[in-house]
Amino acid sequence: MSGPGEGAVTAPATVGAPPLWPRRIRFLSLGASHRLRVDTRVLTVGAILTVVAVGVAAWSLTVGETELSPAQIWAALTGHGETAVRRTVVEWRLPRVLMAVLGGAALALSGALFQTLTRNPLGSPDIIGFNTGAYTGALLSTVLVGGAYYGTIIGALAGGLGTGLLVWALAMRRGLQGYRLIVVGIGVGALLAAVNAYLMITLSLEQAAAAAMWGAGSLDTMTWPQLAPVAVALLVLTPVTALLSRGMGLLPLGDDAAIGRGLSAGRLRVWLLLVGVTLTAVVTAVAGPISFVALLAPQLAVRLTRTPRLPLACSALMGAVLLTVSDLVARTVIAPTQLPVGVVTVVLGGGYLVWLLAARTRKA
Repeated sequence: MSGPGEGAVTAPATVGAPPLWPRRIRFLSLGASHRLRVDTRVLTVGAILTVVAVGVAAWSLTVGETELSPAQIWAALTGHGETAVRRTVVEWRLPRVLMAVLGGAALALSGALFQTLTRNPLGSPDIIGFNTGAYTGALLSTVLVGGAYYGTIIGALAGGLGTGLLVWALAMRRGLQGYRLIVVGIGVGALLAAVNAYLMITLSLEQAAAAAMWGAGSLDTMTWPQLAPVAVALLVLTPVTALLSRGMGLLPLGDDAAIGRGLSAGRLRVWLLLVGVTLTAVVTAVAGPISFVALLAPQLAVRLTRTPRLPLACSALMGAVLLTVSDLVARTVIAPTQLPVGVVTVVLGGGYLVWLLAARTRKA
């Protein structure tokens, strides 16, 4: 998938390689009518992130109560080796590692959509309050129908989507503006945090402990059925995001310029909001609120690629790397005790947020 600013768009063959193109841009011939514009830096960064993600995921499969060798991992993945080892790798560790990869990619894509929508590096779904809304939905589900697993998932999904619609409705005033969306989202998130605190004290001790564990964000008990909704959401929404990428490239030019090029800026913002909220809500419903991946990944990707716009594919790969590394740290830093992965991402993201706010203050 190529995002705005990434090298995978076609250019008319009649246009020769202009001298104004930077050296990182190359043109590949696609026959008589088109050439493919390739950004070599974006491709290089994407290839490195892919190698890192695969390497960390493979390493993560070897780590656990029973240390396994790469040869044992390969034998288990190809259907050979001891039955106990195959069960450990395929049924227990592999769903967790794949959830870290897919969940990180989904959160990063959501963050890139929101940061494009708000034109602000702080405009990620966890800062705006959608994660808090998903937590509210999960707690309400626990209060109303008990702590059933699927009830919690449905409640979290409804809470995230409901919060998105509420913020959208409150922020709409002569169109959807990014700064107003962030301010309204922070306010709604603070209100829902207070509701969550009240709901927690109404639960039994056992229900409150389970809700607190889910609210910390964890991949400990991930299974194949739990992984399926995230995989389906990515499979459906990634092509939609690719279709939106051209309009995302025009949006920073302003509404008048976008409309002049045949783009409905208002409709595009609605699509960005719906796709971004859905990606975040699905991951949160399955694994609990995992903060700061959506905030960090797009900004790290744009700094590595040095593109003028957020690179979608590299953002998704960076999200996969961040969550996979965070999960590996959560499993090993105080082993045999395992930390919720959300604790690790909060530590990493909190430091980045402080640095970002300090840098913006110095520039002000």
